[in-house]
Amino acid sequence: MGLGRLRRAPDRIAPDAPVIGLLAGSGRFPILFAEAARRQGYAVCCVGIQYEAPAELRDLCATFDVAGVAKMGRMIRTFRRRGVKEIVMAGKVTKNVIYTPMRWLHLCPDLRTVQWWYRRDRADNRDDSLLLSVIAEFERDGMTFTSALDYAPELLVKEGVLTRRVPSPAERADVQFGWMMAKEMGRLDVGQSVAVKEKATLAIEAIEGTDRCIERAGQLCRAGGWTLVKVAKPQQDMRFDVPTIGLTTVENLHKAGGRVLAIEADRTIVVDQPDVVALADRYGISIIAVRDGFAA
Repeated sequence: MGLGRLRRAPDRIAPDAPVIGLLAGSGRFPILFAEAARRQGYAVCCVGIQYEAPAELRDLCATFDVAGVAKMGRMIRTFRRRGVKEIVMAGKVTKNVIYTPMRWLHLCPDLRTVQWWYRRDRADNRDDSLLLSVIAEFERDGMTFTSALDYAPELLVKEGVLTRRVPSPAERADVQFGWMMAKEMGRLDVGQSVAVKEKATLAIEAIEGTDRCIERAGQLCRAGGWTLVKVAKPQQDMRFDVPTIGLTTVENLHKAGGRVLAIEADRTIVVDQPDVVALADRYGISIIAVRDGFAA
């Protein structure tokens, strides 16, 4: 459950502990990062995106503050006050909030965000363009971003078939076809996921995210038995927007009639992997981690 207007958690920074900042969105990924950083002796100073960040972070982090998604000035001031020099991004942020009616009133951006919005290179508003611009704004205050996976590399999936069920030859062909399509969509910075059946593209992921792409594929392919391919972009910056799957992905795939989930080995996060594999086995879904589009 995401956090709304909650009081700031009490500070619990040990005097000799190294500090790491966490800019947290929704999902399990920020929780797993915070747990990994704590095990390594870091004091995690978290700024959770309002209505997105999970409530569990309050107890896992040395400090916890909440900021609206358009409150960049508050985020920067909070990290600076905590002495944070290095930050990681983890978790999803609902992107289509940018396109809600009366968005400026709804988002209520602070002055720093308004200045950033009009000062940045406005050639396009693709994910990479916006996030790299956000990172550059934090760097103006001497803060750098690093990958959460530097602290929790074990979250990246290894190559091979993860589940009991092995994809059929026809499904492997769909994986290879979907890989080519997904990599091209990634190159264009459109999305990371493509749904495929019999070497035809059913749905591609855009701003709506993977779950809605899965839902749409199920609506368009009532017969089921289709394949979802989710990959990193060819130009993937591992500091943000790393492909991630979890229990919700498998649940949604099952409801929509998907039969195979192909992900990119060593470049995809599988949250709670043992539970994900067990659920996929229960539903008879194949999960396979591949390189270069060819199944192991």
